[in-house]
Amino acid sequence: MKRPIWLLCSTTITLALLASCETSKPATDTGTAASGAGPVGSATSGESMESNGIRLTPFNDSPRFAEAQLQLRTPPPNSSAPSGEVTFDYLVTNFQLTKMSGGARMAEMANSTKGQHIHNIVDNEPYTAHYDARFSKPIPDGQHVVLSFLSRSYHESLKHRGAYDLRIINVGNASPPATPILDVKTPHLFYSRPKDTYSGADAKRIMLDFYLVNTTLETGGNRVRATINGSEFMLDHWMPYQMEGLPAGENTVKLELIDSSGALIPGPYNSVTRSFVVAP
Repeated sequence: MKRPIWLLCSTTITLALLASCETSKPATDTGTAASGAGPVGSATSGESMESNGIRLTPFNDSPRFAEAQLQLRTPPPNSSAPSGEVTFDYLVTNFQLTKMSGGARMAEMANSTKGQHIHNIVDNEPYTAHYDARFSKPIPDGQHVVLSFLSRSYHESLKHRGAYDLRIINVGNASPPATPILDVKTPHLFYSRPKDTYSGADAKRIMLDFYLVNTTLETGGNRVRATINGSEFMLDHWMPYQMEGLPAGENTVKLELIDSSGALIPGPYNSVTRSFVVAP
């Protein structure tokens, strides 16, 4: 009887060890960009895509600011501000404005010499960058959508929940519409980069970055369709991307937030087209 029991125990221990080894296998690090080209026109995290000479490569190795928080104190949500310049007052914690972000990506792409900052986007128009937590900017009378988020010095957005603020404000004395111009609880896409003109070393790798609210991206779920100079790329991870191989002159990016069937998700800003210039 002792030998069978010993064999049974030995077998049990061996099976347990094998199971332990199996479950301890490291998971794929989907947050690290990999080299080499992936399938044309679509990609999972870390894969490069290439179409018509344009290469799009995601990256996720920037310095982390996981504890960074942004709180917009003024103007309050759904409040009314006087006509003219609207004053914005933020509380920023665990994130230093005007500091250089560091990391390898800072040397690869256009970097602000003023350091880290806040992107302030009104009605999904091109953002204004601000290096102080309190500033004023002119906003026309009416109801407006304001998205704010923390940005690294090379304009890559911080994408965790506490790093952004989305709200509706009213400017001027006119009565706000009965139905707000945006439902802040539904999925939205906001455009961030690229912007303006790129030249010299800054034109070799140009960052594509956008902001999502109330949605995630995944294979078989919601995605972003990016059309760059007519070439289509399907993005199923919310990450920044480096664009390479862009021609000199005016370039165009169209971003669309789409569902699993490829249909545009309703929202005033979920389809946006912007142009920028690569200097020869």
